[in-house]
Amino acid sequence: MKRNQSGFTLIEIAIVLVIIGLLLGGILKGQELINSAKVKNLATDFKNIPVYIYGYQDKYKALPGDDKAATTHVAATTNGDGSGIINGVWNAATGESFNFWQHVRLGGLAPGTTNTADATYLPTNAVGGAIGVTNSGTDAPITGIKGTFVVCSDAIAGKFARQLDTTMDDGDGKTGSMLVSLAPPAAVTLTTADDDKPALVCMGF
Repeated sequence: MKRNQSGFTLIEIAIVLVIIGLLLGGILKGQELINSAKVKNLATDFKNIPVYIYGYQDKYKALPGDDKAATTHVAATTNGDGSGIINGVWNAATGESFNFWQHVRLGGLAPGTTNTADATYLPTNAVGGAIGVTNSGTDAPITGIKGTFVVCSDAIAGKFARQLDTTMDDGDGKTGSMLVSLAPPAAVTLTTADDDKPALVCMGF
């Protein structure tokens, strides 16, 4: 008695392989779009903070966080010292860099809660890291950064940090207005070997 053995034809195998290829291509393209959206959101954070600062200055003739009449101007809970710089570590839970967010929000320039005791008071970036602002003097988190003000954002994967620097600066995390650090305070030039390492990205302006 003969047994008929059935199997896949070359055409059927080819069709399956094409379908698998299309699915993989779609997944990879989808991931690429997600990553690009994250970088775009990270870049928006760096672009928005200068707008908040200059908008507040234009409106109240003072710096948010540093405003010595903030309780009068925007009904803030704390005034700054009016020294002309935003003092404090960029991600601190006290000081002018911390009060900055309440001032710009009460001034109608930025979204978010104005309650400093709220767990969501300090903003986060698209990848869950912290965002903050400080000065380029003694509080600068990365050595050598230039500008009066410094915007920082952390927990950014190396691959995003490289793309962010390319989009907004010179593409080298060790030079320009945007600096990248894997272990502050030193800035580094990131390579593909650093793609999965969390980095701190700061921009002076």
